[in-house]
Amino acid sequence: MTKDRAPTRIQKKNRAAILEAALEVFSTHGFRGATVDQIATEAGLSKPNLLYYFPSKEAIFNELMAQLLGTWLDPLRSLDPDGDPLEEILAYVQRKLQMSRDFPRESRLYANEIVQGAPRLLGTIATDLNALVEEKSALLQRWMQAGKINSAHPKHLLFSIWSLTQHYADFDVQVRALMAGEDPFDAAPEYLDTLYRRMLTPSDN
Repeated sequence: MTKDRAPTRIQKKNRAAILEAALEVFSTHGFRGATVDQIATEAGLSKPNLLYYFPSKEAIFNELMAQLLGTWLDPLRSLDPDGDPLEEILAYVQRKLQMSRDFPRESRLYANEIVQGAPRLLGTIATDLNALVEEKSALLQRWMQAGKINSAHPKHLLFSIWSLTQHYADFDVQVRALMAGEDPFDAAPEYLDTLYRRMLTPSDN
């Protein structure tokens, strides 16, 4: 698509439709199983029309993942060094859980990419994500050394938060089958709050 002019309303609408359709197709079939034809059909556009906006399946995927990572990492970026450490972490857990509830397809799309060895994301993981995790791990370590929260391996703490919250999106079918009709998000917020509050609250508090 030409870069010389600002996109029109129709162009913005079509790009949004393509990305929404791609999210559905990629999260269902994975990158390898998805085709441009499937995405075009899901978006209600012809294949040539879709290719006017994105020259390839890879271009669509890269745009989608760039948007996803921006949204997905915002809660971690928001950990406030000047906030109450325990409440900052507990709020982070709840934001991650809410994202699994609101954006299950995005979570599954990211998980599928990682399971495949992250061939299209490894550079981002090794640079941008690594830098953010190092920054926030150092913050967690400072809070632990100051006695504001119990000591734990900061990176494994982050990994556990990711796995416990994103499980509800990535394994949604299994979770709901085993919950026998109960919405898993009814009890999950309290459960995770209790788990991490007990784990991280210093014993003298």
